[in-house]
Amino acid sequence: MRRRSLLFGVLAAAAGAGGMSACSTQARPTGTGTVAPTAAPGGPATPAPSAPPILSSTTASSLAPRDVTPYTPPPGNAPDQAYVVGRRDLSFSRGDRPLPTRVWYPATGTAGSPDPVPDAEPASGRVFPLVLFSHGLTATPEDYADILSRWAQAGFVVAGPAYPHTSWGVSDFQPDDIVNQPADATHVLDQMLGGGDPLRAIIDPDRLAAAGHSGGGITTVGLFSAARDPRLKAGVVFAGTDFQGLPFSGPPAAMLYVHGRRDNTVTWDAGHTVFEATPWSRAMLSITDGGHVTDPGDLAPTAGTSTEFLRWSLYGDTAARARIPQAAALDGVATLENQL
Repeated sequence: MRRRSLLFGVLAAAAGAGGMSACSTQARPTGTGTVAPTAAPGGPATPAPSAPPILSSTTASSLAPRDVTPYTPPPGNAPDQAYVVGRRDLSFSRGDRPLPTRVWYPATGTAGSPDPVPDAEPASGRVFPLVLFSHGLTATPEDYADILSRWAQAGFVVAGPAYPHTSWGVSDFQPDDIVNQPADATHVLDQMLGGGDPLRAIIDPDRLAAAGHSGGGITTVGLFSAARDPRLKAGVVFAGTDFQGLPFSGPPAAMLYVHGRRDNTVTWDAGHTVFEATPWSRAMLSITDGGHVTDPGDLAPTAGTSTEFLRWSLYGDTAARARIPQAAALDGVATLENQL
Protein backbone atom coordinates (compact mmCIF):
# COMPACT_ATOMS: atom_id res chain seq x y z
CA MET A 1 0.00 0.00 0.00
CA ARG A 2 2.95 2.34 0.49
CA ARG A 3 3.62 2.56 -3.25
CA ARG A 4 -0.05 3.04 -4.08
CA SER A 5 -0.18 5.96 -1.63
CA LEU A 6 3.03 7.36 -3.08
CA LEU A 7 1.61 7.19 -6.60
CA PHE A 8 -1.43 9.23 -5.64
CA GLY A 9 0.79 11.70 -3.80
CA VAL A 10 2.96 12.12 -6.88
CA LEU A 11 -0.05 12.70 -9.10
CA ALA A 12 -1.44 15.27 -6.71
CA ALA A 13 1.90 17.07 -6.59
CA ALA A 14 2.26 16.96 -10.35
CA ALA A 15 -1.25 18.20 -10.98
CA GLY A 16 -0.77 21.07 -8.55
CA ALA A 17 2.69 22.07 -9.66
CA GLY A 18 3.15 25.10 -11.88
CA GLY A 19 5.34 25.64 -14.88
CA MET A 20 4.68 22.38 -16.72
CA SER A 21 2.08 21.70 -19.36
CA ALA A 22 1.88 18.12 -18.12
CA CYS A 23 3.44 15.66 -15.73
CA SER A 24 2.85 11.95 -15.63
CA THR A 25 3.88 8.76 -13.85
CA GLN A 26 3.75 4.99 -14.00
CA ALA A 27 2.90 2.47 -11.32
CA ARG A 28 6.09 1.23 -9.67
CA PRO A 29 6.47 -2.51 -10.28
CA THR A 30 7.30 -4.78 -7.37
CA GLY A 31 9.47 -7.29 -9.21
CA THR A 32 11.63 -7.46 -12.27
CA GLY A 33 11.21 -4.35 -14.35
CA THR A 34 9.09 -4.11 -17.47
CA VAL A 35 6.86 -1.63 -19.22
CA ALA A 36 3.99 -3.77 -17.99
CA PRO A 37 2.84 -4.30 -14.39
CA THR A 38 4.64 -7.13 -12.67
CA ALA A 39 3.01 -10.54 -12.52
CA ALA A 40 3.25 -12.70 -9.43
CA PRO A 41 4.81 -16.13 -10.07
CA GLY A 42 2.12 -18.31 -11.60
CA GLY A 43 -0.50 -15.60 -11.35
CA PRO A 44 -1.99 -12.74 -13.35
CA ALA A 45 -0.34 -9.39 -13.73
CA THR A 46 -0.98 -6.95 -10.93
CA PRO A 47 -3.02 -4.08 -12.40
CA ALA A 48 -1.66 -0.58 -12.11
CA PRO A 49 -3.48 1.57 -9.53
CA SER A 50 -6.12 3.82 -10.99
CA ALA A 51 -5.16 7.47 -10.97
CA PRO A 52 -6.83 10.83 -11.49
CA PRO A 53 -6.13 12.48 -14.83
CA ILE A 54 -3.29 14.99 -14.96
CA LEU A 55 -4.60 16.53 -18.15
CA SER A 56 -7.34 15.81 -20.64
CA SER A 57 -5.77 17.54 -23.61
CA THR A 58 -2.76 19.65 -24.40
CA THR A 59 -3.09 23.31 -23.52
CA ALA A 60 -0.70 24.46 -26.22
CA SER A 61 -2.42 26.42 -28.96
CA SER A 62 0.75 26.20 -31.05
CA LEU A 63 0.36 22.42 -31.43
CA ALA A 64 -1.91 22.47 -34.45
CA PRO A 65 -2.09 19.54 -36.91
CA ARG A 66 0.83 19.63 -39.32
CA ASP A 67 1.61 18.34 -42.77
CA VAL A 68 4.35 15.74 -42.83
CA THR A 69 7.86 16.30 -44.19
CA PRO A 70 9.22 12.83 -44.96
CA TYR A 71 12.24 11.59 -43.03
CA THR A 72 14.80 9.59 -44.98
CA PRO A 73 16.96 7.37 -42.77
CA PRO A 74 20.61 6.70 -43.53
CA PRO A 75 20.71 3.57 -45.72
CA GLY A 76 21.59 0.22 -44.24
CA ASN A 77 20.31 -3.13 -43.03
CA ALA A 78 19.42 -4.22 -39.52
CA PRO A 79 21.10 -7.33 -38.12
CA ASP A 80 19.35 -10.57 -38.99
CA GLN A 81 20.36 -12.24 -35.75
CA ALA A 82 19.35 -12.06 -32.10
CA TYR A 83 22.16 -11.02 -29.77
CA VAL A 84 23.03 -11.94 -26.24
CA VAL A 85 22.09 -8.92 -24.10
CA GLY A 86 24.79 -7.38 -21.95
CA ARG A 87 24.10 -4.95 -19.12
CA ARG A 88 26.42 -2.39 -17.60
CA ASP A 89 26.01 0.40 -15.05
CA LEU A 90 27.83 3.66 -15.71
CA SER A 91 28.21 6.73 -13.49
CA PHE A 92 27.60 10.11 -15.12
CA SER A 93 26.74 13.52 -13.73
CA ARG A 94 25.93 16.96 -15.11
CA GLY A 95 27.26 19.42 -12.58
CA ASP A 96 25.52 18.60 -9.31
CA ARG A 97 22.99 16.34 -11.06
CA PRO A 98 23.93 12.66 -10.73
CA LEU A 99 22.84 10.56 -13.71
CA PRO A 100 23.58 6.88 -13.00
CA THR A 101 22.90 5.09 -16.26
CA ARG A 102 22.05 1.47 -16.95
CA VAL A 103 23.01 0.27 -20.44
CA TRP A 104 21.67 -2.73 -22.34
CA TYR A 105 23.72 -3.71 -25.40
CA PRO A 106 24.43 -6.48 -27.93
CA ALA A 107 27.02 -8.84 -26.47
CA THR A 108 29.13 -11.74 -27.66
CA GLY A 109 27.94 -15.31 -27.40
CA THR A 110 25.03 -17.40 -28.65
CA ALA A 111 21.64 -15.88 -27.93
CA GLY A 112 19.49 -18.00 -25.68
CA SER A 113 18.01 -16.65 -22.48
CA PRO A 114 16.73 -13.08 -22.82
CA ASP A 115 18.10 -12.26 -19.36
CA PRO A 116 20.90 -9.67 -19.56
CA VAL A 117 24.43 -10.72 -18.68
CA PRO A 118 26.18 -8.20 -16.39
CA ASP A 119 29.31 -6.70 -17.97
CA ALA A 120 29.29 -9.13 -20.90
CA GLU A 121 31.82 -8.58 -23.67
CA PRO A 122 30.29 -6.24 -26.29
CA ALA A 123 29.54 -7.77 -29.68
CA SER A 124 32.20 -7.19 -32.29
CA GLY A 125 32.22 -6.81 -36.05
CA ARG A 126 29.89 -3.86 -36.46
CA VAL A 127 28.62 -0.71 -34.77
CA PHE A 128 25.08 -0.29 -33.42
CA PRO A 129 22.60 2.59 -33.10
CA LEU A 130 22.10 4.12 -29.65
CA VAL A 131 18.70 4.75 -28.04
CA LEU A 132 18.49 7.07 -25.01
CA PHE A 133 15.54 5.99 -22.81
CA SER A 134 13.87 8.24 -20.21
CA HIS A 135 11.79 6.72 -17.40
CA GLY A 136 8.51 8.01 -15.98
CA LEU A 137 7.98 9.72 -12.63
CA THR A 138 8.80 7.49 -9.63
CA ALA A 139 10.27 4.86 -11.95
CA THR A 140 13.74 3.57 -12.78
CA PRO A 141 15.28 2.42 -16.07
CA GLU A 142 15.17 -1.18 -14.83
CA ASP A 143 11.37 -1.00 -14.68
CA TYR A 144 11.42 -1.12 -18.49
CA ALA A 145 13.98 -3.91 -18.81
CA ASP A 146 11.70 -6.25 -20.76
CA ILE A 147 11.29 -3.97 -23.76
CA LEU A 148 14.75 -2.37 -23.53
CA SER A 149 16.35 -5.82 -23.52
CA ARG A 150 14.35 -6.70 -26.64
CA TRP A 151 15.76 -3.66 -28.39
CA ALA A 152 19.29 -4.63 -27.36
CA GLN A 153 18.71 -8.20 -28.53
CA ALA A 154 17.69 -6.78 -31.93
CA GLY A 155 20.93 -4.80 -32.27
CA PHE A 156 20.64 -1.52 -30.36
CA VAL A 157 22.60 -0.03 -27.48
CA VAL A 158 20.07 1.36 -24.99
CA ALA A 159 21.11 3.83 -22.27
CA GLY A 160 18.68 4.60 -19.45
CA PRO A 161 19.67 7.34 -16.97
CA ALA A 162 17.96 7.66 -13.59
CA TYR A 163 17.04 11.31 -13.27
CA PRO A 164 18.02 13.04 -10.02
CA HIS A 165 14.64 14.41 -8.94
CA THR A 166 12.03 12.18 -10.60
CA SER A 167 13.27 8.59 -10.25
CA TRP A 168 12.17 6.08 -7.63
CA GLY A 169 13.63 6.59 -4.16
CA VAL A 170 15.13 10.07 -4.60
CA SER A 171 15.23 12.18 -1.45
CA ASP A 172 14.13 15.39 -3.18
CA PHE A 173 11.29 14.49 -5.55
CA GLN A 174 10.38 17.38 -7.88
CA PRO A 175 7.90 16.66 -10.71
CA ASP A 176 8.68 20.01 -12.36
CA ASP A 177 12.30 18.96 -12.76
CA ILE A 178 11.21 17.34 -16.02
CA VAL A 179 12.09 20.72 -17.58
CA ASN A 180 15.76 19.96 -16.89
CA GLN A 181 15.73 16.38 -18.14
CA PRO A 182 16.22 16.98 -21.87
CA ALA A 183 19.55 18.64 -21.06
CA ASP A 184 20.39 15.66 -18.82
CA ALA A 185 19.55 13.28 -21.68
CA THR A 186 21.77 15.19 -24.12
CA HIS A 187 24.59 15.07 -21.58
CA VAL A 188 24.25 11.29 -21.26
CA LEU A 189 24.39 11.01 -25.05
CA ASP A 190 27.58 13.09 -25.02
CA GLN A 191 29.11 10.81 -22.39
CA MET A 192 28.11 7.63 -24.18
CA LEU A 193 29.69 8.89 -27.40
CA GLY A 194 32.81 10.44 -25.92
CA GLY A 195 33.72 8.37 -22.90
CA GLY A 196 36.44 5.80 -22.52
CA ASP A 197 34.13 2.88 -21.80
CA PRO A 198 34.50 -0.08 -24.20
CA LEU A 199 30.87 0.38 -25.23
CA ARG A 200 31.87 3.53 -27.10
CA ALA A 201 33.57 1.40 -29.73
CA ILE A 202 30.32 -0.34 -30.72
CA ILE A 203 28.12 2.77 -30.97
CA ASP A 204 27.39 4.45 -34.31
CA PRO A 205 27.31 8.21 -33.52
CA ASP A 206 25.30 8.93 -36.67
CA ARG A 207 22.35 6.71 -35.69
CA LEU A 208 20.83 8.05 -32.47
CA ALA A 209 17.28 7.99 -31.08
CA ALA A 210 15.46 8.98 -27.91
CA ALA A 211 12.55 7.19 -26.27
CA GLY A 212 10.63 7.48 -23.02
CA HIS A 213 7.47 6.72 -21.07
CA SER A 214 5.08 9.19 -19.42
CA GLY A 215 7.24 11.93 -17.86
CA GLY A 216 10.07 10.40 -19.86
CA GLY A 217 7.90 10.68 -22.96
CA ILE A 218 7.52 14.39 -22.25
CA THR A 219 11.30 14.56 -21.85
CA THR A 220 11.67 12.84 -25.22
CA VAL A 221 9.36 15.33 -26.93
CA GLY A 222 11.50 18.08 -25.39
CA LEU A 223 14.52 16.68 -27.20
CA PHE A 224 12.68 17.31 -30.48
CA SER A 225 11.25 20.72 -29.55
CA ALA A 226 12.46 23.13 -26.83
CA ALA A 227 15.80 21.37 -26.32
CA ARG A 228 16.25 19.97 -29.82
CA ASP A 229 19.22 17.67 -30.13
CA PRO A 230 19.89 17.69 -33.89
CA ARG A 231 21.78 14.40 -33.69
CA LEU A 232 18.57 12.49 -33.03
CA LYS A 233 17.13 10.68 -36.02
CA ALA A 234 14.09 9.12 -34.32
CA GLY A 235 11.90 9.21 -31.21
CA VAL A 236 9.54 6.77 -29.49
CA VAL A 237 7.03 8.28 -27.05
CA PHE A 238 5.07 5.97 -24.74
CA ALA A 239 2.07 7.62 -23.04
CA GLY A 240 3.57 11.10 -23.34
CA THR A 241 2.53 14.55 -24.48
CA ASP A 242 4.02 17.95 -25.33
CA PHE A 243 6.93 19.66 -23.62
CA GLN A 244 5.62 23.01 -22.33
CA GLY A 245 3.50 23.45 -25.45
CA LEU A 246 6.52 24.26 -27.61
CA PRO A 247 6.55 23.26 -31.29
CA PHE A 248 8.88 20.73 -32.88
CA SER A 249 12.05 22.12 -34.40
CA GLY A 250 15.26 21.14 -36.15
CA PRO A 251 15.98 18.62 -38.90
CA PRO A 252 13.38 16.01 -39.88
CA ALA A 253 13.17 12.88 -37.76
CA ALA A 254 10.83 9.91 -37.48
CA MET A 255 8.45 9.69 -34.51
CA LEU A 256 6.44 6.78 -33.12
CA TYR A 257 3.79 7.32 -30.45
CA VAL A 258 2.32 4.49 -28.37
CA HIS A 259 -0.71 5.35 -26.24
CA GLY A 260 -3.55 3.55 -24.49
CA ARG A 261 -7.01 4.80 -25.37
CA ARG A 262 -8.08 4.35 -21.73
CA ASP A 263 -5.13 6.24 -20.25
CA ASN A 264 -6.47 8.33 -17.36
CA THR A 265 -3.12 9.89 -16.45
CA VAL A 266 -2.02 11.38 -19.78
CA THR A 267 -5.05 11.04 -22.00
CA TRP A 268 -4.99 9.55 -25.47
CA ASP A 269 -6.28 12.88 -26.83
CA ALA A 270 -3.25 14.66 -25.34
CA GLY A 271 -0.91 12.18 -26.98
CA HIS A 272 -2.72 12.26 -30.31
CA THR A 273 -2.59 16.06 -30.44
CA VAL A 274 1.20 15.87 -30.28
CA PHE A 275 1.23 13.13 -32.92
CA GLU A 276 -0.77 15.40 -35.23
CA ALA A 277 1.57 18.31 -34.52
CA THR A 278 4.67 16.32 -35.48
CA PRO A 279 5.91 17.83 -38.77
CA TRP A 280 7.90 14.78 -39.89
CA SER A 281 7.32 11.11 -40.66
CA ARG A 282 5.08 9.81 -37.88
CA ALA A 283 3.03 6.88 -36.68
CA MET A 284 0.80 6.23 -33.69
CA LEU A 285 0.01 2.85 -32.16
CA SER A 286 -3.20 3.11 -30.12
CA ILE A 287 -3.83 0.30 -27.64
CA THR A 288 -7.61 -0.19 -27.70
CA ASP A 289 -8.10 -1.09 -24.03
CA GLY A 290 -4.72 0.14 -22.83
CA GLY A 291 -4.11 2.37 -19.86
CA HIS A 292 -1.06 4.36 -18.79
CA VAL A 293 1.28 1.39 -18.57
CA THR A 294 1.64 -1.47 -21.02
CA ASP A 295 -0.32 -4.54 -19.95
CA PRO A 296 1.35 -7.90 -20.62
CA GLY A 297 -1.34 -8.59 -23.22
CA ASP A 298 -0.26 -5.45 -25.11
CA LEU A 299 3.49 -6.07 -24.98
CA ALA A 300 3.75 -8.01 -28.26
CA PRO A 301 2.50 -5.21 -30.57
CA THR A 302 4.25 -2.55 -28.49
CA ALA A 303 7.63 -4.27 -28.57
CA GLY A 304 7.23 -5.50 -32.15
CA THR A 305 6.14 -2.17 -33.60
CA SER A 306 8.80 -0.16 -31.77
CA THR A 307 11.56 -2.60 -32.75
CA GLU A 308 10.64 -2.55 -36.44
CA PHE A 309 10.34 1.23 -36.28
CA LEU A 310 13.85 1.53 -34.85
CA ARG A 311 15.21 -0.94 -37.40
CA TRP A 312 13.86 1.26 -40.17
CA SER A 313 14.54 4.72 -38.72
CA LEU A 314 18.08 4.02 -37.46
CA TYR A 315 19.36 1.22 -39.69
CA GLY A 316 17.49 2.35 -42.80
CA ASP A 317 16.06 -1.15 -43.20
CA THR A 318 13.18 -0.80 -45.67
CA ALA A 319 11.97 -4.36 -45.02
CA ALA A 320 11.49 -3.44 -41.37
CA ARG A 321 9.36 -0.46 -42.37
CA ALA A 322 7.14 -2.78 -44.39
CA ARG A 323 6.72 -5.05 -41.35
CA ILE A 324 5.45 -2.30 -39.03
CA PRO A 325 1.72 -2.79 -39.85
CA GLN A 326 2.05 -6.52 -39.28
CA ALA A 327 3.75 -5.98 -35.93
CA ALA A 328 1.06 -3.48 -34.90
CA ALA A 329 -1.66 -6.04 -35.66
CA LEU A 330 -0.23 -8.70 -33.31
CA ASP A 331 -2.92 -10.12 -31.00
CA GLY A 332 -5.52 -7.67 -32.38
CA VAL A 333 -5.28 -5.27 -29.46
CA ALA A 334 -4.14 -2.08 -31.21
CA THR A 335 -4.65 0.13 -34.24
CA LEU A 336 -2.02 1.98 -36.26
CA GLU A 337 -2.00 5.40 -37.89
CA ASN A 338 0.94 5.22 -40.25
CA GLN A 339 2.45 8.27 -41.94
CA LEU A 340 6.06 7.11 -42.04
